[in-house]
Amino acid sequence: MKVAYLMNTYPLTSTTFIRREIEALEAAGLEVVRIAVRKWADQLVDPLDIADQEKTQYLLSGNILGLFAALFKTLMFNPFGFLKAFKLWLKVCSNDVHFSAKHIAYFMQATAFYQRCQHENLKHVHVHFSTNATTVAMLAKVMGGASYSFTAHGPDEFVNPDTISMALKVEHAAFVAAISNFCRVQLVRFSSYEHWDKIVIVHCGLHVDEFEPNYTVDASNQNLVCVGRLCPQKAQLLFPPALAQLKDEFPNLKIHFVGDGESRQALEASVKKYQVQDMVVLHGWMENVKVREHVKQSRALLLPSFAEGLPVVIMEALALGRPVISTYIAGIPELVDEGCGWIIPAGSIDHIASAIRQALQDTPVTLAAKGKEGRRRVEESHNLKTIAPILIEQFGKALEAS
Repeated sequence: MKVAYLMNTYPLTSTTFIRREIEALEAAGLEVVRIAVRKWADQLVDPLDIADQEKTQYLLSGNILGLFAALFKTLMFNPFGFLKAFKLWLKVCSNDVHFSAKHIAYFMQATAFYQRCQHENLKHVHVHFSTNATTVAMLAKVMGGASYSFTAHGPDEFVNPDTISMALKVEHAAFVAAISNFCRVQLVRFSSYEHWDKIVIVHCGLHVDEFEPNYTVDASNQNLVCVGRLCPQKAQLLFPPALAQLKDEFPNLKIHFVGDGESRQALEASVKKYQVQDMVVLHGWMENVKVREHVKQSRALLLPSFAEGLPVVIMEALALGRPVISTYIAGIPELVDEGCGWIIPAGSIDHIASAIRQALQDTPVTLAAKGKEGRRRVEESHNLKTIAPILIEQFGKALEAS
């Protein structure tokens, strides 16, 4: 069986979970064609991501003339399909109150993807995130191209679902994968009752066997780690004032930030303002092997986000035997509670400081118990060995229906 995976920008540092999913499908015998709209503009650091970029076909990057050729070829040889997709495209445009050149680009990309599917005999495509790449897949399907499915993650997808035509995308999809029950409920809210049965929970996952857990924590270890893009929604700017509350009590406490992003300068300024320079280390992006080592050498993972879906980095930390401090938002409480970490209200500096204090005061035995419980939960619900067959079954049903 052969399917395509269509992404907007791929690969990039935050799409490791997609690469792993594709690898698991291929290990199970599925042939996966990687297609993306564009290349990531920044430099990739992980060797596996770099290798995957070489396997990926691009609709837009380096292919402007090809888009125009695909547009006219589709109009000439498939006018009926072109017209059907154009009518649907007008609905998509009307749903988004801010019409712009990007909508024209979506239609052109759809014709290019349609032509790619015809050329490679692709009958089904799966997309991660219900944004522009899913728009492209939907329009190409209506032209007469491959059926499609998509995985919704949230939270951005659920802020203005009407403007991204969420209901239309669910209607035309063969099935929709929700990464959590919270996510499924949001999709149900934004779609018609007659299509609810096509919304299924398919968790994101890991190659769990590649994550060797370490349940041993030295009592003197006061290192915590925060992994992810430095951005407002991940709330890293709350750490410096929280550290200011703790620096006299825990002078050896350090938070290691792995990642980079638009909040870096603001974070550096806040660190200076609260005089906690000795308690913060900014590492920037790292390849995945080094990230795992940082997590394993820490006491716990910190992720006090304002907005998330169900972060894969939490699964990774738990798989490595490390408890997690995170927030009561979206799908996170479906995985994290007091059994494997500390879950707190979002946006509270005092609660962040209190959770860090508890993590530093807990005994190595308590931390090991939390780590083992976290590992058990990931093995049970987020193991790609069991997730890949679920996806393959759904793809098979979609191909039969098409």
